[in-house]
Amino acid sequence: MPLVPKIKEEIIAQHRLSSKDVGSPEVQVALLSRRISELTEHLKEHRKDFSSRRGLLTMVSKRRRLLKYVNNDNPQRYRTLIESLGLRG
Repeated sequence: MPLVPKIKEEIIAQHRLSSKDVGSPEVQVALLSRRISELTEHLKEHRKDFSSRRGLLTMVSKRRRLLKYVNNDNPQRYRTLIESLGLRG
């Protein structure tokens, strides 16, 4: 299920690097994190929805790869990103 456009715009505005940025890894990770949290809530109620579970695992894997890329590229940006999103305990 896609994000509501207003929420998506707010997330992009918070995590973009420049005024026209909509696709940087930081923005992608933030959008994926929001979708992951929404899908996790859905799966708490619908435990047997295995199609959604598979999609969740795909999104988690993609987010993990993007975070690995950011960490290898610039560790300081990585630390800032995970702190702002509340990831990694």
